[in-house]
Amino acid sequence: MIHPIPSGTRDVLPDETREVRAITDTLRGVFERHGYGEVYTPALEYESVLERADMAEARPAYRVYDESGAVLVLRSDMTVPIARVVATRYSSSELPLRFCYFAHCYRGVRPQRGQPRELLQAGIELVGSPAPEGTAEALTVLCHALDATGLKDYRIGLGDASLFPALTASLGVPQAVRLGLLEQLVMRDFVGLEQALAESGLSGEAVELLLDVPQRRGGPEVLADIPDLADEAVTGLRSVHELLEPAVAERVIFDLGLIRNIGYYTGAVFDVYDPALGTPIGGGGRYDDLLGRFGRALPAVGFALGVDRLHIALAGEERGTGALLARPGASEGPQPGSAAHEAIEPLS
Repeated sequence: MIHPIPSGTRDVLPDETREVRAITDTLRGVFERHGYGEVYTPALEYESVLERADMAEARPAYRVYDESGAVLVLRSDMTVPIARVVATRYSSSELPLRFCYFAHCYRGVRPQRGQPRELLQAGIELVGSPAPEGTAEALTVLCHALDATGLKDYRIGLGDASLFPALTASLGVPQAVRLGLLEQLVMRDFVGLEQALAESGLSGEAVELLLDVPQRRGGPEVLADIPDLADEAVTGLRSVHELLEPAVAERVIFDLGLIRNIGYYTGAVFDVYDPALGTPIGGGGRYDDLLGRFGRALPAVGFALGVDRLHIALAGEERGTGALLARPGASEGPQPGSAAHEAIEPLS
């Protein structure tokens, strides 16, 4: 007999659980060495709390009602719950605050696309540390964590969530048109972006600029000859890069088209890529306005790694390099045909 489980979820059996635990133990050790204390928040949050953030990219998957009729949702990320914790439990604490977490999150997805609803995430939140120093610290912790697991070939795409909106605003692009352009850019659909720009009624010079800048990707040279309209964002990216230690800086690829449709991101944003996996392993960025929505305005930055994706990427690299976790006693990882290899799905 086959007893079904909810769409977008899966069972994790002992061998894979052991491998995943080895990865999370390694990540936890790195986070703690950098001064990040582990927190755990309720899986259920009031929907009104999550509505303080624009969560279009991370919609809650499940809703229930409590005894008073209030709507509860299973958390769709950990950044918003930690913002709530900071505002309510650390209202006068000395800054910066450093938190890490290992938690399941639940997102509303289209089941026909095979996306997971239940995600195991590992991440950090650095609260009260402004850019560029805070961003450089988050990127450093991210690289140290990935290095500790033994991941070899990863790169970090670094952009700025404010860059393209600033360009469109400065060029006087109507709000309705602006939202359509952002949607194409979030999907990395440059053909669709070109078509939308062609139909926008903007001048040829504006169209050329809005199509050129988001496609710039590479080393520090891509930050040269950027229009003055994008100078603030590009200056911020340069400042972050200058603070990075060489081993971290060499992992960074500037991506001026990187953007989010989670509305709380305000500045630098980044994704983790590895050739062993066709989708980002994780990502993060600055959310300097979010804490203010909970009553204590503070700059903040963080990232989340998809542990299942990291697990699969490590196994993929193992087949090419012969190493999964660079530490004694590490498991050998999932082999081709195992449950982990059958679960390569986008996070969002």
